[in-house]
Amino acid sequence: MPELPEVETTLRGLEPHLAGVRIRTAVIRHHGLRHPIPKDLKRALTGLTIRSLQRRGKYLLLDCGEGWLILHLGMSGSLRILPAATPPEKHDHFDLVLESGQCMRLHDPRRFGAVLWTTAPPDGHPLLAKLGVEPLTAAFDGDFLYRVSRGRRTPIKPFLMDGHIIVGIGNIYANEALFSAGISPKTAAGRLGKERCARLAARVKDILNLAIAAGGSTLRDFVNSDGNPGYFQQQYGVYGRAGLPCPRCGATVRQLRQGQRSTFYCPGCQK
Repeated sequence: MPELPEVETTLRGLEPHLAGVRIRTAVIRHHGLRHPIPKDLKRALTGLTIRSLQRRGKYLLLDCGEGWLILHLGMSGSLRILPAATPPEKHDHFDLVLESGQCMRLHDPRRFGAVLWTTAPPDGHPLLAKLGVEPLTAAFDGDFLYRVSRGRRTPIKPFLMDGHIIVGIGNIYANEALFSAGISPKTAAGRLGKERCARLAARVKDILNLAIAAGGSTLRDFVNSDGNPGYFQQQYGVYGRAGLPCPRCGATVRQLRQGQRSTFYCPGCQK
């Protein structure tokens, strides 16, 4: 599933092509995504100008003046900029056609994505209203992590992935941040002291920024707005490396299941 770095990479790739550009029309080939595309979306979008693009967690928000287009890539989706006349492929479900002659096209084989519209402030939308703090902002630091984790017996890895507390980290980057910080994914969140919370918060930011710089991770389906894959998977310390030597200490990387997700860690480095 595309996580925060993949969504941020997508935003940065789309922004030069969309910001300030007028929408000619919308083409909806399949309404039946996980959250159905509104039937009146074409009418709502036609003629509007995209003022800006924002990201909230794993959601992309396009400010169109009279409302907001809310986009989510689901498990396998991607958004690409193409000439509007490019013939659609099987899983190309939605086009935002621009006056520039280009289009933003949603490709979503599993149809778990979302293309929604709201005329109200998007922070109040049911999908966004309960999202936690953004990890790349000043609001997320060691003090915040220490404060919200007090009394919590939840292991720190699923705690980091709880979108009601912190948005967008996802499985890959939680694994890598904990490895970088030298903290076991099995440690109860409430057992981390101030020093380790500060170190972990800093490593979360570092890992996310490194991933964004590498264009995110491509393990199966993800491509950016130019159709290119991400390359952060080449920098993994532990994710997907069960049975291989730790690049830091040489101990064998182990794998376990936490909350139905695979966790990878080094028993030598992570305590």
